[in-house]
Amino acid sequence: MIERHGARFLNRVFTGLEQRDCAGRASSFAARFAAKEAAAKALGCGIGDVSWLEIEIRSDARRAPYLVLAGEGERLAKEQGLTTWSVSLSHAENMAIAFVAAMGE
Repeated sequence: MIERHGARFLNRVFTGLEQRDCAGRASSFAARFAAKEAAAKALGCGIGDVSWLEIEIRSDARRAPYLVLAGEGERLAKEQGLTTWSVSLSHAENMAIAFVAAMGE
């Protein structure tokens, strides 16, 4: 996708912070893409009801991923009482996988 659609795709799907964190590595983008899809499913809606940019995968000081929601994603999470998120990413040269768990009160 990145090779085919370039900056247009990146800017539609990833925030500036995510793009900096990935530093051009396709495998890192793929893992975050998978995490965004998993988060949307955990919200019970899927991508389309929530913008790609409203689901952000950040890295803490130890490079551990965590989720930040904005806009409609944040609204849906609050509506459902989802307060805690766990994110796990893994990637190799040709594949990526993500696991996102949403927990409530």
